[in-house]
Amino acid sequence: MKNNEGLRGRESRRGPEQKDGKMTETTFLNQTELARRWGVSPRTLERWRWLGEGPAFVKIGGHVAYRLEDVEAYEVANLRKSTTRVADPVK
Repeated sequence: MKNNEGLRGRESRRGPEQKDGKMTETTFLNQTELARRWGVSPRTLERWRWLGEGPAFVKIGGHVAYRLEDVEAYEVANLRKSTTRVADPVK
């Protein structure tokens, strides 16, 4: 994420993050990008945030963004083999 860019925009952005004492880059998706990725309405994501459901998100200055690693972790956690069983962990 460039310093002069907000969390809005049409493309995913990267921002600095510290892990193990080292700075790394983090990719963010905005609400529209995540809605498109999952084929759901942006309003569905808004409702999930209000209900405390869905993936973790970042909110800065009224703008919402989702870290790609949180989105992918949420997808893995919700992986199913059937409509009634949770899938075995992905290795």
